[in-house]
Amino acid sequence: MTWSLYGSFLIIVVLVVLAPGPDTMVMLKNALAGGARGGLLAISGIVAGNLVQGSAAALGLGVLLTRSQPVFITLKWVGAAYLAYLGVQAIRGALRGRYQEVAEQQRGKASGFRRWREGFLSNITNPKVLVLYLSVLPQFLDPATTTTVDALMLAYTVAVLGGLWLLTLLFFVHRVRAWLNRRRVRRALDGATGTALIGFGAALALESS
Repeated sequence: MTWSLYGSFLIIVVLVVLAPGPDTMVMLKNALAGGARGGLLAISGIVAGNLVQGSAAALGLGVLLTRSQPVFITLKWVGAAYLAYLGVQAIRGALRGRYQEVAEQQRGKASGFRRWREGFLSNITNPKVLVLYLSVLPQFLDPATTTTVDALMLAYTVAVLGGLWLLTLLFFVHRVRAWLNRRRVRRALDGATGTALIGFGAALALESS
């Protein structure tokens, strides 16, 4: 693995990471509801899911999963349903608009794991992430010369850069949180986030396997 080859890989990964997707929407949903802590927990779950999928791709397990049609299709439908579920939750919150009441009800409840879980499940149940690893990584790996360590390094680079980008977005959201928490703005954002999540779920479900 040369530095020039790794640099080319970084350019592709940055372009992929900057494109908004389900992970971005899930982070935004949790950051709006749970503040910086909620966003961080969702990001840590997303990164954990990315590391699992990246490891599977680098170690050759991902190929087995994608070649098993029943497993791949099941994973696709589970992921689509979960994204739709999160989207409906966000839209229901926007329609109700009772943010202060909900915040008081949730005060003191341990919801940290739920936010981490939402991030992890949104990533791990999205087979498009695994397909991305399997389509990009082989272009930078030579079976005759590269090692498992090289493959893992490339895979973990995707997870790290994705996490850093989400942290950057979270920082921006936190800086303008006072404005975002205005009832009218919050309802609009929840509605847009929910619609986007349902859209991503529908696109995942309708995409040919």
